[in-house]
Amino acid sequence: MSTQDIDSERDAEAEAETDGGGEMPKPHTVRLELVDEPGQLLAALQPIAENGGNLLSIFHERGNLTPRGHIPVEVDLECPPDRFAGIVDALREAGVNVIRAGAEHFGEEVTLILVGDLVDSDLSDTLHRVEACADATVKDLSLSAPDGTQESSSARLRLAARAGKTEEALAVVREIAAEKELHVIEPLTEESA
Repeated sequence: MSTQDIDSERDAEAEAETDGGGEMPKPHTVRLELVDEPGQLLAALQPIAENGGNLLSIFHERGNLTPRGHIPVEVDLECPPDRFAGIVDALREAGVNVIRAGAEHFGEEVTLILVGDLVDSDLSDTLHRVEACADATVKDLSLSAPDGTQESSSARLRLAARAGKTEEALAVVREIAAEKELHVIEPLTEESA
């Protein structure tokens, strides 16, 4: 066997090992938001490994909290490009809140107001359900309860949605608001916000 044949054989073996249709792994960054409970980081990393991602680094911002009180985690990984969407989908299916994935970013924003018995109807549950059901995340929240939490209150929400998914996110908000007998004033334009 000649040296050229051996080199060709090695090249073929290396290509087969990438297991991604011959495409070489590329780096990707995923920004997650995790609940501060034991095992959450490990649970978030499992879908990455199970779907062919190779971890490069993890930046666990334990000292910082997101507006909802969760811990931001940035994961750098590499995988063949055709596997990245599957990794992101697997993370979401596992209940991990993906804030940003690679170039994907929640680029569209909409501001709306919820009015009603927000505290009694569990505002935390409302926000969690919006993010669980929609391709959106709550970027900002302001609560106003001038007569105390026993009376009607209002919350100004700024939602960030993936491109083309804003209307779907608003539909989820409307559905949850109807169920909880809340009023939705939407969407506010930047000038009126």
